[in-house]
Formats: sequence, C-alpha cells, structure tokens
Amino acid sequence: MDWYQEAFSRNTAIQDHLKGLLAIPSVYDPGTAAPGRPMGQGIARALAYMLDLCEAEGFRVRNLDGYVGYAEYGPEDAEHYIAVLSHLDVVPVSGEWVTPPFEPDVRDGKIFARGAIDDKGPAMASFYALKIVKDLNLPLRHRIRLIFGTDEEKTHRCMEKYKELEPMPVFGFTPDADFPIVSSEKGQINTRILFPSEEEGRGGEGDYELLSFRSGVVANMVPEAALAAVAGEPEALQTLEQAYQAYCSVNRFKGGTESGGGALMLHMAGKAAHGMEPHLGINAGLRLIRFLKDFSWNRGAGHYLRTIDALLHDDVHGRALGVAMEDDISGKLTVNSGLLQYDPQGDTFFHINLRFPICGDADDILRKLEEKLHAYGLTIEPPSLKKPHHVPGDHPMIKAMQAVYEAETGERAELLSTGGGTYAAHFPMGVAFGPLFPGMESTAHQPNEHMDIELLLRCTAMYARTLAELGNLEM
Repeated sequence: MDWYQEAFSRNTAIQDHLKGLLAIPSVYDPGTAAPGRPMGQGIARALAYMLDLCEAEGFRVRNLDGYVGYAEYGPEDAEHYIAVLSHLDVVPVSGEWVTPPFEPDVRDGKIFARGAIDDKGPAMASFYALKIVKDLNLPLRHRIRLIFGTDEEKTHRCMEKYKELEPMPVFGFTPDADFPIVSSEKGQINTRILFPSEEEGRGGEGDYELLSFRSGVVANMVPEAALAAVAGEPEALQTLEQAYQAYCSVNRFKGGTESGGGALMLHMAGKAAHGMEPHLGINAGLRLIRFLKDFSWNRGAGHYLRTIDALLHDDVHGRALGVAMEDDISGKLTVNSGLLQYDPQGDTFFHINLRFPICGDADDILRKLEEKLHAYGLTIEPPSLKKPHHVPGDHPMIKAMQAVYEAETGERAELLSTGGGTYAAHFPMGVAFGPLFPGMESTAHQPNEHMDIELLLRCTAMYARTLAELGNLEM
C-alpha cells in the first residue's frame, strides 16, 4: 500500500483543518479559566475543535472536564488500547513574526503559525492517520485512542487528570520530538532560586541603583530579550551608556539604550531556543548581566548580578552549580535559566529548568544544589520534579515501529534520547515518534514557527502505517 499517496490525497483537507486549529490562540490563560476550561478559554476552544472533528468522523469521543480529551476507534470490546498523545496548548508568542502568529500562512511550502510544529501539526497528522485506517476499513485487534492534552507546556496537569480517570494504554507514542524513536527522556527539576529581600540581603553603596531587571517569558525557553532599568547621577549614567554601547559593538551584540524619567534602560537581544537545548540559544539575560556585574551597585544588586554570572554564564551543563553529569544513553545534564528577575519591592530570583540523564537522582542533585546555593545566601523553592524515562529497545512496540520507519524511509531506525519532557514519560511503555526527521531543525517555541507541508504529509503516512501495525500487534 502507498501510505504517502493516501496522505497526499487528503492534502487540502489536512491543511484546511490544521489552519482552523492554528487560528485558535491556545495559550494558558488563568484569567479565563472556569469549570470545564481549567487552562483558559483559548485552550478549551482548541480541545473542542479537535473533539468535534473526531466526532464528525465517527470516532468515540470524551472530554474529561476540559483537562484532556480523547477520540477512540476500533473494536469497543477490545481489551487493550494503544495511545497517541499530542497536545493542543502552545507557548506564548514572543519575538518578531513575518505574519501574525495566529493567522496561519502558507509560504515556500511551509505553514507558519504558533503551534505549527509543537504540537498542532503533528496532532492533525495523527488524526488523519487514524482517519486513513478507518477510511480503508483496515482490521484492528486493539482500540486506538487519540489523546489531546492541554497543559504540556507547563505542568502536565492534563496527564495527571487522565491517569486519575482512565485506565492506562498498553503502549503508545507521542508525535512531539524526533524520528526515528525516542525511547529515553531525561528527568527534570524546575524551580526558582530566591535571593534574600533587600532588607536581609547583602547591601552596598555604589554609583548605580538597579531599579529592575527582567529576562524571559517562560521557564522552558532560552530568553531572547532582557531589560534593565538603572538609576544614578547623570554623568554616571552617561558613562554606563557609553560603556554598554562599546560592549555591544565590540562583541557584535544586539543591544540598545534609552533614557527617560531619570533612568537608563538597557536592552539586550539573544536567540530563543527550547529549554532542552540551551546550547542552541543565546540567553539575553546572562549576556546583559555579564556587562552589568562589574559596576558599583547600591543595595543587593551587585550580589544578584555577580552570583548569577558566576553560576550560569556560558555554562549549560551545570559545572558551576556542581551537578554536571552524563551517561551513554541520555547524554549530559543541561541547565536553562529561562526567567531572571530583580525587583527590590518584590521577588528577586532566577529560575532553573534542569534536565538530568538517566544515571542521575533528583534528591542527590537537589542536595548538591542546596550546598552550592547556600554559600551564596540563596534558597530553593519546592521544585517540580520529573523522573527519567526509558523503554527497553527489545520491546515489541519498538521493534514494530522500527520496521515501519525503515520500510517508509529506507533508513536505519536508531533509538534516541531527549532532554525534552513529553507525554510519553507518563506511561510505562511510551515513546516519542517524530515529527522531525534526522537533520531537520526545529522552530518550536521560536518566532516564525512552522511545519513543512511535505513533512506534515510524511508524518501522516508514517503514523497511519504505524497505527495499522500496532493496532494488530500480538501482546
């Protein structure tokens, strides 16, 4: 059977339905949260859109209080079901876009919109894959369930609700990483590192007062912008401005200044990247702090700037924090500081999104962090933790998926590891499967996020063949 041709014959419908989904601004919005829409109105609309689409196709659908929904196809009396887990929430918009991020635009063979590759495009490919299985009336031994999550980009509350209310799948995959097959995921520690208040902190009298410092939008992105507001005597501010202009010029950094209200504003630009790959981004906050740290500051600003520079600058593997480690399966520990804030009247902190390999232990890492940070007078907020995840390579599901991938691509299906935290880790036998093929660059979480139309069709074909195989796999 030509699975790609089956996907291609539905190309127009796939794109049209995907555009409709991408047009919904499904960003977490607690201001519009209510019973039945715990993540806010936009995400609730996206979930309703997909469930309506599935119901119109004849799939059995259920909405679990707005936290998560699913659509099922296959024999209702089948003992087991296979899960395909995608998510409909997206990260907030940042940066400069060629076209509005929630007005999907097709150009140069790509569809541009927030969520195109992460994860609405793959979600739509999964839906059409199951539709192809249904349209062709292919026999199934097991039920196949498309699960649509709503809180993947934050705390995965949707999956916790699902596990509370529904039986577990026998195995499954999420189209939210890379091909061939991601069978291992790093563990995660997410927390804020708090500085003492100005009254309790390490003060000082200097030439400058740091009125505020802000960098980052969400914790799992490398910050692409930073802003510092500085007060001081006019001559001192002029000296600072000239020094900053020289710093940016010599290093070819994108930074700027503006004055107003007796303060000098310093802007710094970086490069956004997913928090699991901080080495692919440029942390604007750390770049601006590197400049500011050596000046003479009032109150606790100097301690804030010098501490962050010492612990985080040019170090995405946690060496300065004392937690560097690696293993052969899942690679090196990584650290992203996606949120940095100095506020004399509020919270002063930096957030760490730490991803550790399978060989690591969260309790041991936290103990080492506490020892290191205590020396700087810092405290760790109660962290959000995620355990490492690994599915053995000899599992029948993996063997079947490898056979499909190799038949469709002619390439060997190597097993991969990721620093990303996908839905696969919520189930004992879950893996990630696509959507990106080897060598493709992800635009997830970045301005002008997009998905190639050709990739959308290839994924649809791959997932259709995979569902046909897994749906009949002997247990």
